[in-house]
Amino acid sequence: MTELLVVSAGTDPNSSSRLLGTRLGEATSMALAAEGELVSVQHLELRTIASDLTNHLITGVASAKLDEAFAQVRAADGVIAVSPVYNGSYTGLFKLFFDALGRDLMRGRPVLPAATGGTARHSLVIEYAMVPLFYYLRALLSSVPVFAATADWGASAGLDDRIEQAAAAFTRLVRAAHPTKSDPSFEVTDFSQLLGG
Repeated sequence: MTELLVVSAGTDPNSSSRLLGTRLGEATSMALAAEGELVSVQHLELRTIASDLTNHLITGVASAKLDEAFAQVRAADGVIAVSPVYNGSYTGLFKLFFDALGRDLMRGRPVLPAATGGTARHSLVIEYAMVPLFYYLRALLSSVPVFAATADWGASAGLDDRIEQAAAAFTRLVRAAHPTKSDPSFEVTDFSQLLGG
């Protein structure tokens, strides 16, 4: 069973970040299933643990809800991390969560970064903000991230194509990091092959 976790930092239950995360999770699940994988997709909306994160920052003590969130990350074979863009970068809530995780929990874990914003001028947020964060955490970054501006939701064909391309690249990375017992020859020990290095 391949476990995927979608972490979204939107502050509204119907946020575009939650929607983008859902669509990326579905597309990756379908791509993995097409290769014979059993897949489970879990969702973690950071808005539901915002006060727990703040208390942890101040006291250093994790609540039961926060421990459960950390356990979800620990169990994940791949993480889809989505944040809206606030003032030119990911949200404080997004950063607070990954700060609280600690550095080692993301080490070697495949991550598909994604972001949403009002206009395409925010599209570089993934490269200049999210990628350095996940490199610092020593995660394995997928080579095809996704940014969706407000206008992209109206022109869904283009966004659909980008989601499918991102899911395909993330599927390769997840399978390489966690090869199935039925296909041990798929294992890649030099991840630079997948990361374009």
